[in-house]
Amino acid sequence: MSGPVKGRVEWFRDYQFIGRIEGDKCSVILGEGGISPMKLLLLSVAGCTAYDVVMILKKMREPIEGLEVEISGERSEEHPKVYRRVHLHYRIHGNVREEKAKRAIELSQDKYCSASAHMKLSGAEVTYSLEIIPGR
Repeated sequence: MSGPVKGRVEWFRDYQFIGRIEGDKCSVILGEGGISPMKLLLLSVAGCTAYDVVMILKKMREPIEGLEVEISGERSEEHPKVYRRVHLHYRIHGNVREEKAKRAIELSQDKYCSASAHMKLSGAEVTYSLEIIPGR
């Protein structure tokens, strides 16, 4: 088991906050003029699964040339307004076989992507669609 992840959010001005994770080189602006924490949560899910899918397809020796993951989420009306539905659309560039692409996505969603697992544990329905754009 790895050690704890540590971060800090600091009030910058008005309704803006700067968030940093210890040891990372980038910061994020939260609130007005920046990204909302709930939107950042969506991007975290998309980033987590994108990383997994590229890694898995490369291990499968599939000729992936690019990847885009579009994500959308619907939140409940009542507080704490958690995500009820999340949909990911994977756009894979390259001559990747569809069955291999689906397998990579399913492995990410069912086994590896911690961020998706958190969404599902909070009760969100997570779905996906796939588009393969042939390569050169």
